[in-house]
Amino acid sequence: MTIELSLDANREAIDWIRSLLATVNFEGNLQIETAPAPWAFHVCFYLPNDDRAKLEQIETALSSLHRTGMTTELEMTIVEQKLEDAITTHRIGNKFVIVNGSYKEQPNEIALNIEESLAFGSGFHPTTTLCLRLIERHITPNLEILDLGCGTGILSVAMAKLGAQVHAIDNDAVAIEATERAIHQNSVDVKVDRASLGKGSDLGHWMGGEVPETLSIEPDQNFDLIVANMFARILIDLSEDLKAALQPMGRLILSGFTIEYEEELTETLTPLGFERIDREQLGEWIAIVYQLKSTQN
Repeated sequence: MTIELSLDANREAIDWIRSLLATVNFEGNLQIETAPAPWAFHVCFYLPNDDRAKLEQIETALSSLHRTGMTTELEMTIVEQKLEDAITTHRIGNKFVIVNGSYKEQPNEIALNIEESLAFGSGFHPTTTLCLRLIERHITPNLEILDLGCGTGILSVAMAKLGAQVHAIDNDAVAIEATERAIHQNSVDVKVDRASLGKGSDLGHWMGGEVPETLSIEPDQNFDLIVANMFARILIDLSEDLKAALQPMGRLILSGFTIEYEEELTETLTPLGFERIDREQLGEWIAIVYQLKSTQN
């Protein structure tokens, strides 16, 4: 006998569900399907029927998501046996399809095989979805790209599969491990370092607190494009380093924040010579493409 646990979730909840389950050492897989409105996804996972202590830990860990309206209440059903793990597919834009196992690409598809991880960026969160939509439009072969705060490595894999030369960095060891696994699973060539850009190493971990000493990449017109999916306050603090790291006419794809930060971010980047050239939005979440004007050096 097996315990089947399930709930419905909004787009923001999936990464939190993964992270909270990891805090109680849950090692199973999530089965994720599209859910009827107003929810985005139906999530299902399994426990042995005799593991009641783990069940209580999971209920406690996920209760905060229900209280804040990100999920429905966790439901429990006793089943004869666990269903076979299905290959989850989640389509984004015209080309990308996120999968969790063996999957045969169809014509004009780009499959991104990303396993569950503590690192941020499963592809289900709106900020990752928005980044992938913009990546599909703005990445061309042979561009030199920095994936700043690479998380699971999903954006690095996507850009490498579009033919770009990608350098993925993060100051979080879990993220680096996840990115290296994603690179291996997707058979792409990406340079990976536990590192920060410019003064990024002085800003601490994105969730707060200090991080061990990491490599600092000095910004020196190193890249054609930088992708950063992180808090707006960090992007604002790093704005001068972002500019210095770009080639003339270089671009930024920025996400990780809601619409309320758009004006402040634009007001910070405009005096540095950036102009907004593209934008995507899902609910309150946004992603923006900025480009250095031709008069900038």
